[in-house]
Amino acid sequence: MKVKKGCNTTDVGVPVTTEEELLANKTITPEDVLGLQKITENYLCSPEDNVYNIDFTRFKIRDMETGTVLFEITKPPATVGDIPINNFRMIERHYFREQLLKSFDFEFGFCIPSSKNTCEHIYEFPPLSEDLIREMILHPYETQSDSFYFVDNKLVMHNKADYSYSGGP
Repeated sequence: MKVKKGCNTTDVGVPVTTEEELLANKTITPEDVLGLQKITENYLCSPEDNVYNIDFTRFKIRDMETGTVLFEITKPPATVGDIPINNFRMIERHYFREQLLKSFDFEFGFCIPSSKNTCEHIYEFPPLSEDLIREMILHPYETQSDSFYFVDNKLVMHNKADYSYSGGP
C-alpha cells in the first residue's frame, strides 16, 4: 500500500471542482474529488456502483498516544466479491464547516477476488489551533468526512461521516 501526501488542492496540483460539476459527470476520478473544497451534500455514486462487493467491516478511531478508543464499529473482516480489484484507492477528506482539515490518499493496489482482508491505517492529523479545537467541540457534527473508493480510477463507493467531540450523543 502506498500513501500519497498532500493536504489541499494546491499541494496536489488539481483544479478546484464542485459537487454539482461532479454529479453531472458519468465517471468520477480521484483527481475530481481532490478538487473539492467542501464536504459533499450528496453521495457521488450509488450503492449499485460497488459492483466489486467491497465491504469494510471494521472501523476504529483511537488516540495512538493513550490507546483510548474513541469510536469503533466491528463486523467480520473486510471482504471482496468475485471480481478481481485492480488499482484500489481510497481518498478521505476531513472538513470542519467548509475548511479542509486534511486529505488522506491511500493506494491498495490489487485485491484478490473472494478474499477477506485486514488493513490498519495510522496517520497523524495536522496540528489544530486551540481556537479551532474549541469550535469543533462546541459544534458537534460540523466536523465531517467524505471517503471515496476507486477501482481503476473510477468511483465505486462513497461513505460520509459526521463527528462529535463534545462527549455527548
